[in-house]
Amino acid sequence: MNPEPKNIIELIKQGDKITLEKIYLENREGFINFARKYNVSEEDAIDIYQDAIIILRENAVNGRIDELQSNISTYLFAIGKYRIYQNFRVQSRTELTSDFNLVEENFDFDVNLYGQILTKEQQLLKKYYAELGDRCKSILNLFYYQGYSLDEIRDILNYSSKTVLKSQKSRCIKQLKDLINKHNGKY
Repeated sequence: MNPEPKNIIELIKQGDKITLEKIYLENREGFINFARKYNVSEEDAIDIYQDAIIILRENAVNGRIDELQSNISTYLFAIGKYRIYQNFRVQSRTELTSDFNLVEENFDFDVNLYGQILTKEQQLLKKYYAELGDRCKSILNLFYYQGYSLDEIRDILNYSSKTVLKSQKSRCIKQLKDLINKHNGKY
C-alpha cells in the first residue's frame, strides 16, 4: 500500500533521506522516458529530473505543497515538464541570438520566435503582457504558451484549488484586456 502524499510530504519535511531517495529511484526511469517524448537527451533529462527533485524537496520543506491533491509522481513530472519547456525557451533564444548575432531589443520591427512579423494585436498583447505581475505572467504563460492544464498549473504554482486558480486566471485576462483598452483609446 502506497503512503498518502501528505505522509510522504511530512517525511520529506522531516529530512527523511530514504523517502526522498525512494521517490527519486521510483520515478527516474519513467521521467527519462517521458522527457524523450520532447526530444530531450538522457543527460539533459537527468539534470532536469534532479532539479525537479530539489524543487519537490524545497516546496515540501517550505510548506508549499502541504495540501497537494495529486500524487507525488504527478507533481514531480509536472515540475519536470515545466523545466523542459523552460529549457526549450532558453535554447530557442540562445539559438536565435547566436544564429543572427542579434538580441530581441535590436529588431527594428517586432517578430515572434518563428521569425514572423507580429500583427498589431500581437504586439499590443506582448507589450501589455510585460506590465502584468509575475504571478499573472506565470499563469498565462503556463496555460496559453506552454499548454499546461489548470490542474497541472495548480500543482506547479501551489494554488489551494482549481477554482481559486481559475478565478486568478480570469482576473489576469481582465487586467490584460483593461491595460490594452486603456492605452489604446477604447476606455
